[in-house]
Amino acid sequence: MFEEMNAYAIVVEQSSLNKASKLLNLSQPALSRKIVKLEEELGVKLFNRRGKRLELTSPGRFVYTFALEQRQRQIRFLQKLSQYKNDGGSELTLGASLTTIQTTLPTLVEAFMNKHPHTELKLLTGKTHEIVGFVRDKKADAGIVGSAIEEPGLSCVPLFDDHLELVVPSGHPLTSQNGLIGMSHLQSLPMITFSKGTWYRRLTDELFQLSGIMPDIRMEIDSFEAIVRLLPTCKAAALLPKSYLRPELLRDNGLVALYIPELKETRRTTCLIYSETAEHGPAARQWIGETRASFAGYRMV
Repeated sequence: MFEEMNAYAIVVEQSSLNKASKLLNLSQPALSRKIVKLEEELGVKLFNRRGKRLELTSPGRFVYTFALEQRQRQIRFLQKLSQYKNDGGSELTLGASLTTIQTTLPTLVEAFMNKHPHTELKLLTGKTHEIVGFVRDKKADAGIVGSAIEEPGLSCVPLFDDHLELVVPSGHPLTSQNGLIGMSHLQSLPMITFSKGTWYRRLTDELFQLSGIMPDIRMEIDSFEAIVRLLPTCKAAALLPKSYLRPELLRDNGLVALYIPELKETRRTTCLIYSETAEHGPAARQWIGETRASFAGYRMV
């Protein structure tokens, strides 16, 4: 029926069987037979014929709208097929945790999509063990997780090391502190932390417990961006991963990152994971290869 639908749409657009037949490279009788066949299949009359003039019936207008939608679907189908054939375009499904989405993933995705604009990217989010499950069960082509994992059948490639840093607004009393700042300076310090149950919150709670300190937690939030925006307003401090603290982010938000030696112990390794047995498509192979190459020999401590 698609061929007849397409022919019908062209007849409507040309308002003439004669003009439409020339565009379709068909004889006028052959085109008329197609329209009659379509009317018979649909069981409705598409045109009122006024001599040489064609007038759309109400069902005819409805069928024309459907024909246009079908034409657009065919165009998208053929474009997508062409991408697979010629440009290596395909689907890529990635898994990433919330913190990875806010820190590592945006830069990687931007670079990849600039290089492979025809790739259809999908993202699955979850906790680290959920991302491992997505990759293991082949629901995701690859994952970016905030820790090294050992899972049969999966490759785990360390990308870089990260650790927490203390972040305060410009002009905060700690910025004028003489000498090294230590964990003791966090005692009763107004702070914004991640919500309970998140990996970063567990990490900071363990850090506070081991150091024997109790900060003054003013807010608990799940978003890096929200924490950064609220720090100057609340005149509070936060412990955030170094990988997120780009110089322009600190500058634009009026923040300062302060070095505390003990925070080196919060080091975690961000890793790329992917299945060793899956038959990866072109986009997945490109993502894995380019991500590995972009961090080759690079470790941030």
